[in-house]
Amino acid sequence: MNSTYDVDVPLRWSDQDPYQHVNHAKVVTLLEDARTALLFDAAAREGVAAFEAGLLVAHVDVRYRRPIPWTRRGVRARMWAHSVRAASFTVGYELLLPSNDAAGDVEWDPKPAVTADTQLVPYDLAAARPRRLTGDERAFLERYVA
Repeated sequence: MNSTYDVDVPLRWSDQDPYQHVNHAKVVTLLEDARTALLFDAAAREGVAAFEAGLLVAHVDVRYRRPIPWTRRGVRARMWAHSVRAASFTVGYELLLPSNDAAGDVEWDPKPAVTADTQLVPYDLAAARPRRLTGDERAFLERYVA
């Protein structure tokens, strides 16, 4: 793996279910929040704005390894790209939990609570059809290829 993109994602109090852990459906929203930080925010900072023009989720695969309790520290999303093709790519994720919730530096438990993959298709909204990755998009993703 070249490198991962790590981002801390806050948990909302309303993400909890009656069992006092993050509801399984809310986990998909956490993945979306993390993916937005990578493909829109980080990419735009590097001059790659084409992702913002249109991306469709083609497939999501989520594997729940252990419950995510609510914590003010949230979760850390570790992401990478794989299966980069001409007109699709996949983002892999691990959601990590804080191993301590004390003030100061947070340590993250290396054992993921969730592992997941999202296959994405670049999409031309004006033409209403899939499109190929641009050279800039491909170069951006290659920095994070596993």
